[in-house]
Amino acid sequence: MNILVTGSNGQLGNELRLCAQQSHDHYLFTDIAELDITDAAAVATLVEQEGIDLVINCAAYTNVDRAQEEEAVAERINATAVRNLAAAMKARNGWLLHVSTDYVFGGNSYNTPIAEDAEVNPTGAYGRTKLHGEQEIAAIGAKAIVLRTAWLYSAFGKNFVKTMLSLTATKESLNVVFDQVGTPTYAGDLAQAIFDMVEGRRYEGNEGIYHFSNEGVCSWYDFAMEIARQSGHTACNIQPCHSNEFPSKVVRPSYSVLDKSKFKQTFSQTIPHWTASLQTCLRMLQEMP
Repeated sequence: MNILVTGSNGQLGNELRLCAQQSHDHYLFTDIAELDITDAAAVATLVEQEGIDLVINCAAYTNVDRAQEEEAVAERINATAVRNLAAAMKARNGWLLHVSTDYVFGGNSYNTPIAEDAEVNPTGAYGRTKLHGEQEIAAIGAKAIVLRTAWLYSAFGKNFVKTMLSLTATKESLNVVFDQVGTPTYAGDLAQAIFDMVEGRRYEGNEGIYHFSNEGVCSWYDFAMEIARQSGHTACNIQPCHSNEFPSKVVRPSYSVLDKSKFKQTFSQTIPHWTASLQTCLRMLQEMP
């Protein structure tokens, strides 16, 4: 089987590269230098020439604050490009596996894990454009799996874990918000879940939207405390604070705990607790040159 992975230089794309080393399928990894997914003709041509059977779309405009000023750019990457991928795969009767976000729920006050059919209500350009991407897939009618995730981190790229490792190692004190609650998601676990789904062709007959994050619940403050504890950066005095102490152009979701029941039941996968996965990521960071 021929599999195209877009956005392959990002956190999830890099983790999928590692997983793909174990596969007998043919993986083609692309980023903007190899393929501009906002160019419908370029997408259609590559998909046809390479005989692509499945696209795993890891590409996204993820700068939440900057998206407020560059919504047109975010729309092209998060929605128009998704339409192009969906259209190309529908033409081949292939599949699209698209990664989306908890930010589609940002405007609603949930206090129990959020199911896939809960009312969407994004609060900013990032969430809006990601929701538009989901809607484009539905409008095209391609065979697709949409995986919503949250609080993604890894040993690659910029993310909360790497930022906290740096800050807790260099600062005497630090304030971190405690009124935003969710579940950290290790990109390595998400990549492995996707890889297992693809290897077993488990996506076939299971079209739809699913939620994936690690197990457990915490605030950003709790997350920072655990990063400091596991890394031995305990000299830094981390204090909880409110979100309004960090003015932002975007109202971030106060509750982003995703209900993973549907994913676990459909694909028969167990998911690690976030504290265990954090340990895995920190170990990987230590081993990297």
